Order: sequence, then C-alpha cells, then structure tokens
Amino acid sequence: MNIRQGFAVWITGIPASGKSSIASELRTRLNALKIPVVVLESDEMRAILTPHAEYSLEERDRFYRALVLIGALVTRHGINVIFDATANRQLYRDHARSLITNFIEAYVQCPLDVCMKRDPKGIYRSAAAGKTATVPGMQSLYEKPLHPEITLDGQERPERSADAILEKLKQLLYI
Repeated sequence: MNIRQGFAVWITGIPASGKSSIASELRTRLNALKIPVVVLESDEMRAILTPHAEYSLEERDRFYRALVLIGALVTRHGINVIFDATANRQLYRDHARSLITNFIEAYVQCPLDVCMKRDPKGIYRSAAAGKTATVPGMQSLYEKPLHPEITLDGQERPERSADAILEKLKQLLYI
C-alpha cells in the first residue's frame, strides 16, 4: 500500500505576529475542503516536551528537533501538518525542510512595535519587566527566512493570509 505523503506548512514570525490566527484560519479552510490537518502549536507542544521551559539555546534546539521529528513522522503517514511556531533560527526550519518532502515556509512579517502592542500572551510585557531575557526578535535573535515560499503581512486579516497559503499549496500541487 502506497500512502501519499502529507504536506507541512511552517508558519514562522516573531511572537504576536499573527501566526496562531493564520494557522487557525488555515486549518478551518483546509477542513472545509475535507483536507485533514494537524496543527503543531509550540505552546501546546512545549507543555509536553519541555513542561518547565527555560528557553535556553540548548532547550530550544532539543524542542525544535523533537517538533520537526513529530511533523516529519506525521507527514510520512499522509497527514498534513501546520507548524505554528516561531522557530527563531533558520536551521530549525531547514531541518524540517530536509525531512519533509512537501514543505512550505510561510513567513509572517510584522513590525516589532505592532507585535508589542498586541502581546496577547504578555511576552513583551514580561521581557520589559525583566522577567525573561529570551524573546525572539527583541532580546534573542530571530533569523528571518532566507527563501520562504510565501511572505505574509502580519497586519492583514488572517483570512487573506490563509487564502494565500492555500493558493501556494495548489500551485505546488500539494492539494
């Protein structure tokens, strides 16, 4: 029996850029098309893989290696994946690309000041108060994608971004 490989869309960008809203909308649209998809959301996965997260470089490396491996295993079994994760280093996303045949990197570009105003999880407030020192794009490096398949405007409506990703999936014949 030959199982068709699933695809993976890695939605990356600094915290509060709109990744989760886009991932949620994309999942809704794919489900409406009867295309099954699993969202690997970093906060949910951290609760399992690194329940007492310190966000050190070593811990991030371990976390993203595990996240990528899970996504690769799932896609090999014909299940589509949306990675909803900052993945602040290019090597994390490149590792996923090397293991997943049908892969799209979707970069959500959004100005830091806009993300800081949104701050739904209080990440930037925590950093400003000195409670954390590892916020990607602010205190830690966020490596913008070198060659994303698609760049999205984090200030656009998530529906528009989801439509753009769907169009890219169609162009690449992943759906």
